[in-house]
Amino acid sequence: MSTERPSPEESTLRAANDALYTAIQDMDMAAMTAVWAGRRQDVCVHPGWEPLSGWLEIRESWRAIFANTGFMRFTTNDVAVEVLGQVGRVSCTENILSVAGIRTAHSQVAATNLFLLTDAGWKLILHHGSPVATHQSIDELDLDAPTN
Repeated sequence: MSTERPSPEESTLRAANDALYTAIQDMDMAAMTAVWAGRRQDVCVHPGWEPLSGWLEIRESWRAIFANTGFMRFTTNDVAVEVLGQVGRVSCTENILSVAGIRTAHSQVAATNLFLLTDAGWKLILHHGSPVATHQSIDELDLDAPTN
């Protein structure tokens, strides 16, 4: 177990990532807008969606998600933070409980968030989430089985 303390840059990057998940959980568009860099080069890939390019498309996707969701609770684990000069990467597993209409869902998403260090602090430039299969682990797969 490492006892190394995070650098100030890593701490502020982690705080920026936490602000993303707070904005999602609170379904707060103003907070979501504050998290993103707001550039036309920004990219967002929601689980199962086509990649979205540019803040205008990304903003509308969050508006649609928030408008069609009654409740969302996010927790993250396996959080890894890395600062590479002006770019920061945070990877984590998102544990999501959501309610939309009468449907309740629990899902896990492997997420990668890239941030750019700006005069206003760390700003999100890429969010990529991929669903995590929960039905079987790699140990349960028959790797010797023939494939078609």
